[in-house]
Amino acid sequence: MLKQSKIILTLLSISMLAVAGCGQANNSTVEAKAKANNAQPTAIAATPESTETPATKPVEITFYYPVNVGGPLTKVIDGMANTFMEQHPEIKVNPVYTGNYGDNTVKIQAGVQAKQPPDVAVMMSTELYSMLDMNAIVPLDDYIAKDTNIQMEDFYPAFVEDTQSEGKTYSLPFQRSTIVMYYNKEMFKAAGLDPEKPPTTWDELVTYAEKLNKDGHVGLEIPGNDDSYWMFQMLARQNASDPKQNIMSSDGKKAMFDTPENVEALQFWLDLSHKYKAMPEGVIDWATVPTDFIQGKAAMMMHTSGNLTNVKNNAKFEFGVAFPPAQKQFGSPTGGGNLYIFKDTSPEKQAAAWEFAKYMTASEQAALFSSSSGYVGVRKSAYDTDAMKKYTADFPQALVARNQLEYAFRELSTHNHGKVSTAITNQIQAALAGEIDAAGALKKAQAEADQALAPFNK
Repeated sequence: MLKQSKIILTLLSISMLAVAGCGQANNSTVEAKAKANNAQPTAIAATPESTETPATKPVEITFYYPVNVGGPLTKVIDGMANTFMEQHPEIKVNPVYTGNYGDNTVKIQAGVQAKQPPDVAVMMSTELYSMLDMNAIVPLDDYIAKDTNIQMEDFYPAFVEDTQSEGKTYSLPFQRSTIVMYYNKEMFKAAGLDPEKPPTTWDELVTYAEKLNKDGHVGLEIPGNDDSYWMFQMLARQNASDPKQNIMSSDGKKAMFDTPENVEALQFWLDLSHKYKAMPEGVIDWATVPTDFIQGKAAMMMHTSGNLTNVKNNAKFEFGVAFPPAQKQFGSPTGGGNLYIFKDTSPEKQAAAWEFAKYMTASEQAALFSSSSGYVGVRKSAYDTDAMKKYTADFPQALVARNQLEYAFRELSTHNHGKVSTAITNQIQAALAGEIDAAGALKKAQAEADQALAPFNK
């Protein structure tokens, strides 16, 4: 590891050279003072009595973060960035709030193509192969090897899985989640169900949802629009005989959508509404689900653990959080974003971006971000901090997603990810809308995915 003092000196030296090379004026530099006095620049430097040291501008880095401007998390991110800059006055961080994950990806891709990328960004973990295809991101292995403070083994393995490809690490886990089941304990009591015993199997889920589907509210909601593949991936793992089976290969070159077990998983999702009448028919919007739950329109929901703080702050009833029920096994894909550092920037900016990424994922910051947002603390040591111990003691529901990491696995991530994820998403939505059966939907999605991935399998 380079000691911080050496890093600072290096950053300052490179920054001075960069400023001079670009011809940018810095009135506090020795050269500027010398020119102002119509003197040679070396005259001041040669004066033994001079104690002045050249002042330099901090290295400025742009940080893209996927949230709408004015959202609650902007205050958290601003606070973390400001604290970092207080501790690292040689680096200036400019947060840019880019909207939702989709907007964020589009803006990053446009910047990469224009050779004006952000220096560091939180981006979906699923975009790893897309970024590699664009030759857009910097591998972090050299930084990690030289920096003993990073301790990669302290990150939860389920989160590290999607930071890596072919033996290299390309990002650090930051804003991470799993799918959890939220349930209204008051509705459980009213339906004669034990509020401390949520359903743990698919059969129990059906039974509970049928009993709760009354009095003007539905038993269960599962979102089925933009993130339908995420929910399908959860059900597919729960129904898989192989405890490690996923819907794509580990190298991101193949999709495995239309297996018999996956067809059964999608059919179960359809049956929840069409056969068991336990939840509304059709495609349920991602944002509608937590709103319905908070307003008491749905007794249970499957949703991201990243919604935990939202539910905690707005639900006017006692609620529980649990693993999504199992069929053959428990299982949830991980979700959320990692911190990436981009190419086509200067070495000093990349070094500064590494310092920032390392800071944002350190134990204390991971604990702060988790307790402020509801996302999972990405480091094991985050849960040993006093702040996290107090948070989870007062709010034990926050431990469910962390505990579920034992059964968590990599979210759908492939080369040509946009086309592959769109193929499966569109067909799931068509099945939910009653336009195609489960087997037909996955067969069609498989064909489209195979076509999209063909160039990577030659």
